[in-house]
Amino acid sequence: MKTIFIFLLSFSYFTCFSQIKTQTLNEIHIRDPYILAESSTQTYYMYASISNNTDSNNLGVEVYKSKDLKYWEGPVSVFNVSSGFWGNKLVWAPEVHTYKGKFYLFVTFTSDKKMKQIEGRPEIVNRGTQILVSNSPEGPFVPFANKPHTPADWMALDGTLWVENNIPYMVFCHEWIQVTDGTMELIKLKKDLSKTIGTPTTLFTAKQAKWVKNLSDISITNNNKTQQGYITDGPFIYQTKTGKLLMIWSSFGVEKYAVGLAESKSGSIKGPWRIIKEPFFRANGGHGMIFKTFKGKLMLVLHQPNSWPDERAKIFELEDTGNLIRIKK
Repeated sequence: MKTIFIFLLSFSYFTCFSQIKTQTLNEIHIRDPYILAESSTQTYYMYASISNNTDSNNLGVEVYKSKDLKYWEGPVSVFNVSSGFWGNKLVWAPEVHTYKGKFYLFVTFTSDKKMKQIEGRPEIVNRGTQILVSNSPEGPFVPFANKPHTPADWMALDGTLWVENNIPYMVFCHEWIQVTDGTMELIKLKKDLSKTIGTPTTLFTAKQAKWVKNLSDISITNNNKTQQGYITDGPFIYQTKTGKLLMIWSSFGVEKYAVGLAESKSGSIKGPWRIIKEPFFRANGGHGMIFKTFKGKLMLVLHQPNSWPDERAKIFELEDTGNLIRIKK
């Protein structure tokens, strides 16, 4: 029996290994890419929704691995939606943060539960960001509970982590579908990130950005109906070399999907926040994040273009001027 068991184990291992491909970024379909540079293994991990993979009917989160940002192995599943899990319809925008020796997956789930509808809007459903935990960047990630961290009656998405004075916070978006003028929200987290504390505070709204367009101005439709609203998407927090606190985030501008930039006037995550007048990246790409390579280069990754199924992860080198960041030409 031991011989049979070893054979089956070996067969299973080599079958799984043979299914892992090596690809370039141009070959990987992905929206909302997130790259974790894991220093202990000198490995880059890029997280994606499994539903980004057009060959899969599963729901969950997967990861690709690379040593050089050029060639990527994978994908390998790190979380699968199981029967009875609340977020049983869509999985969006996974990102993994290291915190106190563990790895935390922030991911947006959508359920099939409908909430109060607004005439002329896309369907309002139960959507929110949830935090999961693992001892490894390769998972498996385990949820703290069978519910989102964001408010139960909100249509919320795109949560990200920021730690200030040893206090963890989540920044996330309250979706335009529910509030018309999408907002950027802040909420305090418990020390182990298992729950939120208190109620969310609005940092700014989409309309406060001069470059953001009403969806009706750029002919965004749903079921052949022109939409009315202003989007907030994809926040990510970065502190410059001089201590300036910046946020990149996404919405729609003149050239469709774009990345904006905001600065905290106080230097604190609590703001107040000043939105930079012009987009940081305007050419129909967005939902970005910032990371450093193992050689110390500052990089931006986002998806471009913003149209199915052509989305690909694009990486740009950044310059930190101290006051702001900008894309190197």
